[in-house]
Amino acid sequence: MTTKPPQIDQIAPADLRPWAKNARKHSKKQLRQIAASIREFGFTNPVLIDEAHTILAGHGRVKAAKLIGMASVPCVRIEHMTEAQKRAYVLADNKLALNATWEEDLLAEELAALASIDAGFDLGITGFDIAEVDSLLSINKPEDDRDPQDDVIPANAPARAQPGDIWQLGAHRLICGDSLDRATVNRLMAGETARMVFTDPPYNVPVDGHVGGSGKLKHREFAMASGEMSVGEFTAFLRRAFENLAAHALDGSIHFICMDWRHIAEVMAAAEGIYSELKNLIAWVKDSGGMGTFYRSRHELIFVYKLGTAPHTNSFELGQHGRYRTNVWEYRGASFEELKLHPTVKPVQMIADAIRDVSARGEIVLDLFGGSGSTLIAAEKTGRRARLCEIDPLYCDIILARYEVWAKDEAVLVERLGEAGTAAQASEAAPVDDDPPGAGTPPLDEAAVRRMLG
Repeated sequence: MTTKPPQIDQIAPADLRPWAKNARKHSKKQLRQIAASIREFGFTNPVLIDEAHTILAGHGRVKAAKLIGMASVPCVRIEHMTEAQKRAYVLADNKLALNATWEEDLLAEELAALASIDAGFDLGITGFDIAEVDSLLSINKPEDDRDPQDDVIPANAPARAQPGDIWQLGAHRLICGDSLDRATVNRLMAGETARMVFTDPPYNVPVDGHVGGSGKLKHREFAMASGEMSVGEFTAFLRRAFENLAAHALDGSIHFICMDWRHIAEVMAAAEGIYSELKNLIAWVKDSGGMGTFYRSRHELIFVYKLGTAPHTNSFELGQHGRYRTNVWEYRGASFEELKLHPTVKPVQMIADAIRDVSARGEIVLDLFGGSGSTLIAAEKTGRRARLCEIDPLYCDIILARYEVWAKDEAVLVERLGEAGTAAQASEAAPVDDDPPGAGTPPLDEAAVRRMLG
């Protein structure tokens, strides 16, 4: 059979006619994916049309081109087919590709290679959903939430962080500073915006008497909101933090905010006018009760707010890809090793699952109350990029040491404030204080910890 050499013509999408009996349907989601692909790679696959400008192949591409306002699309005329061949080709063009399968090991290697080349690269541009990518990269399989590697902690965290420091931890960043200070958060984010927030503000209750079996487990009090604030003061404290979170997060981002039952009203009041919607209220149910006399507390609350009106990411809708999620999260309480880090540490696996729910690989997770660094470890596990702020240099030291042990990588000091409070670029090596390792870390009573854990 002899056919003419293909000739590519640029034709306005409005001048192309869809095949009247086209049985292939394109969802709005798929059309957005095709449009994103065209933006990223260009219009690489010409539309096939007949002599009457009727589309034989490329209906989705033409609709996507209209969606993004393209003036013309490349077209190739097919003039040698009979009417029967045209009908058959329209079906075959759609069906034949569906008959192929994936070599999943090689597919996972390619996705992993893309992620390693550029941590911020949007893997969704490949057409795979967030949950599919996570599953293929073996980070979305059911796990034992008591992953031993999550609890690996150095015996002593060397004292090295100073107020104003910015540290780079692989793809993640940590600033030692006040999360209520706009300038501090601006330095941390450096113009970037977060896809989601997972943060655990202090609960405005004293650590002493609320954490540490009969008071024998000794932790220092938090730098702020450790029981000294009135209801109004704590509400204002939370509101300033929420304003800074909102200023550096994307429209449509989901913000997870941890709090205990005592301060539901303060969180709700502080969030009013900042967030567009309370999406849900999560109950984190632990495996055993904590301290208390009038009912021992076995749960904590996690407020799930939405910022703005843009569509939010949801990778678990209707249980797709095996992600069946409810608003009751059952995860263990803090392990003995984790309680050495921080009095209110959250399980890494719980945060990792939340991260997978509402973000994609390479996107930014913001936490303005870094604590022991669980959000950072969870981001590392899931291929996201964490941005943490922590006011206490001691806890910054713990975050640095914990990351280095977990990731087998070295944290690098990239910026340190000078005496006048101006930022200066750090030298090659991160300076370490002359104090012996762990000099700033208070001793812990192991027996008291175990009594608290039951």
